[in-house]
Amino acid sequence: MKFTTATLATTMLATGAFAAPRPGLVDRLQARGVLGRQSVPAEKNGVLLKDGGDSTDVQYSKNWAGVVRENPPASGTYTAVSATFTVPNPTATDNSGNMQAASAWVGIDGDTYAKAILQTGIDSYIQNGVKSYDAWYEWYPNSAENFDLDLSEGDVIVAKVESSSPSKGVAIIENQSSGKTVTKTLSAPSTSATLGGQNAEWIVEDFNSGSSMVPLVNFGEVTFTGAQAAAAGGEYGVNDGEVLNIQQNGKVLAKVDVQSDTEFTVTYQS
Repeated sequence: MKFTTATLATTMLATGAFAAPRPGLVDRLQARGVLGRQSVPAEKNGVLLKDGGDSTDVQYSKNWAGVVRENPPASGTYTAVSATFTVPNPTATDNSGNMQAASAWVGIDGDTYAKAILQTGIDSYIQNGVKSYDAWYEWYPNSAENFDLDLSEGDVIVAKVESSSPSKGVAIIENQSSGKTVTKTLSAPSTSATLGGQNAEWIVEDFNSGSSMVPLVNFGEVTFTGAQAAAAGGEYGVNDGEVLNIQQNGKVLAKVDVQSDTEFTVTYQS
């Protein structure tokens, strides 16, 4: 019998048929399944869009930090996005014991084109001192689904999404540290959620569980290397992209430092 995220969480809670899960596991399963763990488009409303302390091309978002290429080359669309990064070491920001988390991912669309996102990446969690990780894929507005891929702090991850048409795509994650690769072919969840190919992005996100954002964990830093997007037969890096920092309640929580056309770092601001 194949267990879905929702049925596994429900079975463990209702029947006690399995050994007691480690602290936080059921909450994580619920966050991704029962409650609908979901990335959402970049939320820029209600935040300071410009800050004199940063360069003029920096914007602020409640949920995204990273780089977005907003304009594909003339007569083209973005059809692939990829990057390499390392699974971070999450640290709780308080002593509440509540679940905190962050995502690192690559994707197509979701910024200026907000009706769909084809994306794949990893989540890093901590709850009651227990750290855990998931690899996932998503075609927004559907919720994310887990890959069957073991992850540990320090693992080197290559994430890539490709679209063959506005309604067809593939998500690929390679764990270079373990030598394992997972792939999922995806279709647009509806005719109103096809890709526009207008955005390519490399993001650390404060993602949603249900209708609310999960509290952002101190993820330290995530460095994206080999960041590339394909469009109209060419390859493009993060130069000429829009830099997004996370700002919540007037405080910058995650900040981007671009090192080159293919490399940048997102750092948690403690």
